Amino acid sequence: MKTVVLRLAGFTLLPLLALVLPFLLLPVVSRVVGPDGWSSITAGQAIGVFAATVILWSWNISGPVEIARTAGEQSRAGIYSRSMRSRLLIAALVFPLMSLLVVLIAHDGFRLDAVTMAWATALTGFSPAWYGIGAGNPRILAIYDTVPRFLAAVLSAPLIILSSQVWLYGLISIFTTGIALMAFQRRFGEAGSWFPRNPAKVVREILPGGGVAAISFSGNAYASSPVPIATATIPVASATAGFSSADTIYRLGLFSIVAVGNTFQGWTLERDAADPRRRHFVAIYAHVLLGALGAAFLTALGPWASGLIFGEALKADTLTSLFYGLSFFFLSASTPLIRNVLIPAGRQRTVLLWTAISAVVGVLLMVAAGVLGNIPGIALGMAVSEALLLLGLLVPALALLPSAQGRERRRVGSSA
Repeated sequence: MKTVVLRLAGFTLLPLLALVLPFLLLPVVSRVVGPDGWSSITAGQAIGVFAATVILWSWNISGPVEIARTAGEQSRAGIYSRSMRSRLLIAALVFPLMSLLVVLIAHDGFRLDAVTMAWATALTGFSPAWYGIGAGNPRILAIYDTVPRFLAAVLSAPLIILSSQVWLYGLISIFTTGIALMAFQRRFGEAGSWFPRNPAKVVREILPGGGVAAISFSGNAYASSPVPIATATIPVASATAGFSSADTIYRLGLFSIVAVGNTFQGWTLERDAADPRRRHFVAIYAHVLLGALGAAFLTALGPWASGLIFGEALKADTLTSLFYGLSFFFLSASTPLIRNVLIPAGRQRTVLLWTAISAVVGVLLMVAAGVLGNIPGIALGMAVSEALLLLGLLVPALALLPSAQGRERRRVGSSA
């Protein structure tokens, strides 16, 4: 448990620094741009989240497993450099398409702000955080992931207040992220250029991760779609401003799921674990408890918190906050089943099947609610999709958990 506590502290407290100032930056942004700009910027941010998922490809899921199971800095350097070559090639296609989509959805007068916010968010697809997770080294997250975002928020907040130009945040994020990536490459990557000089070879390296990547795409397609769907289907920005606020608080809360998932993934997959079944259940119980607490907070305090942070004009309603709370619970509960059990066991097809089913159902429900003008119904559609995913994965995941008999056989074999 001491190891778990130390990892939890490292993977939670250090990234918290990256969360605090962007969180404080959002009230500034919301008051500078008003309802039209707020809906546009949060839509751009949501699209940027999906773009980051595409750029990450499968590295955020399979990358920590590869690093955890690989010994030696040189071998790990090869894995990281391979990831950068693939992500750069993918980004060359993703960024233009992402920018075009944001321009089409954003309201007049706020397209530049929305596009640069999408760029700043999409750049997280290049984060080396998964390397630090697999290596069990939270310092990597602190130096190469937390500090750049921290600096971007610190530098841009006063500039936005003075100039009312939100696009400055995206510009500064590009600069700080680029410096951090170059520094990480020099320390942990292979010698030489990280750019994909042979695109055909990079494509061959990308394809094996297609199954795991499809899982991320399917999941994030509906997870990132509520605000863009609301913005596209409901023309009155003031009607969707509160919805955008609820979505923003929900996504800030997702940080806690990521932090707990990062803490337990490497711990549950350690090769020399004496009691792997117990470790898996500790991770599952932790995620269920986190989900319950998060759901209670979003439901009870979401409207009050959104009004306090973003202003009364952008306050979320109670019903939307309730549905986002349910989504938080189901997502938290399904996370350890995917990251710690099914993916390491090679059950990508199972995860992809249920993710695709839940994504289709969720997006259809959200679009239908948006067309009918039912704004809370859009959040309900996402909650239904997350619940469906959890129910579909629960039985196959529990069946794969290490058995008590298998644990006893390993113990006897090692003592012999």
